[in-house]
Amino acid sequence: MPVITGLEVLINDPAPIKGRRWGLLANHAAVTSALEPARSALARSCGVPALLFAPEHGLEGIAQDMEGVDNGRDPLTGSAVRSLYGDNATTLSPLPEDLQGLDAVVVDVPDIGTRYYTFAASMDGLMAVCESAGVEVVVLDRPNPLGGVRREGGLVQPGFESFVSQLPTPIRHGMTLGEIGLLLQRERYPDLELTIIPCRGWRRTQLLDATGLPWVPPSPNMPTLEIALLYPGLCLVEATTLSEGRGTTRPFHLVGAPWVNAPRLVEHLWALQLPGVGFRAAWFRPEFQKHAHEVCAGVELHIMDREALEPLALGLHLLKAIHDLHPQGFAWRPEPYEFVSDVPALDLLTGSPEARHVIEDGEAPEPLLETWKAETGAFEMTLDGVVLYHDD
Repeated sequence: MPVITGLEVLINDPAPIKGRRWGLLANHAAVTSALEPARSALARSCGVPALLFAPEHGLEGIAQDMEGVDNGRDPLTGSAVRSLYGDNATTLSPLPEDLQGLDAVVVDVPDIGTRYYTFAASMDGLMAVCESAGVEVVVLDRPNPLGGVRREGGLVQPGFESFVSQLPTPIRHGMTLGEIGLLLQRERYPDLELTIIPCRGWRRTQLLDATGLPWVPPSPNMPTLEIALLYPGLCLVEATTLSEGRGTTRPFHLVGAPWVNAPRLVEHLWALQLPGVGFRAAWFRPEFQKHAHEVCAGVELHIMDREALEPLALGLHLLKAIHDLHPQGFAWRPEPYEFVSDVPALDLLTGSPEARHVIEDGEAPEPLLETWKAETGAFEMTLDGVVLYHDD
């Protein structure tokens, strides 16, 4: 049975917002099963949104990561577009005046199940402002494309909060956007009026390609579900001067730099016997971003068994391997990361300094991975009243 998203539920029964003045946080990847953009489909059934909010990468998903986007106007609806990702941290949430005259803000931004993928953080910022303004938030839920069973990574420690560590969840959180909304309401915004319109027919064991729903790349470097499966671990490469394959057709599959010994690295990685993944020595040339127009040597990652794959463990082992094999070449990212300049990027991504210490100090990753598993288990015990879907 095909899954029906919260978007299509609302289109078929627009009572929650029809006749009200409402805004919409969405992007190009929010579509119906027939690939109609959410904003035009909702305009047809519920009236034109008074204002659109766009997350990172912009309304049409054109901008690269950490590229500021200006405000604009939507060619489909004529509505003004307020960018929630500009050139400084103050742009990451709506302004109070953005909400003047609104009764509700509808949210439909397809997430990829990873804490540092910033769309849910944009919803968090929206929820904070809406609570203060007395504006309802209506979340149109969608399946987590990575499924709703597996969780990986620890929680964020105090002092390491940022736009990529804003959610009170593990890194691979196994939640839908609606479930995250309920968690945020409970933990941070108890006075917010929040309505979740669940999707229908989704089972937590289903990945997106088992739902019958289309995959629309939610950002320029997330073109396939397979890349989304690697992303919870391979995004950690962003914290280094290594290329994560941006500027190629295989982002997050390719990792390397001009100084990497590719055959030696691949031999080392195979010896680790990491589950669900294979390795191939690779040479590639990014057309933009890190090492643009230089030939990089490194590894191409191949998912062999996505049920066995542990992407976060893979990412941690990969960085440690390159650090240990190339201590003179390996370096952490020197530039600010998501508007933060005084905390290392890896600490922001993982929510603590422990992963960086493992890599720098010659420690084995396994104890940290076990600590993260314990944190994830404790987190799961707190989810009563938040979980919307069950595989009964």
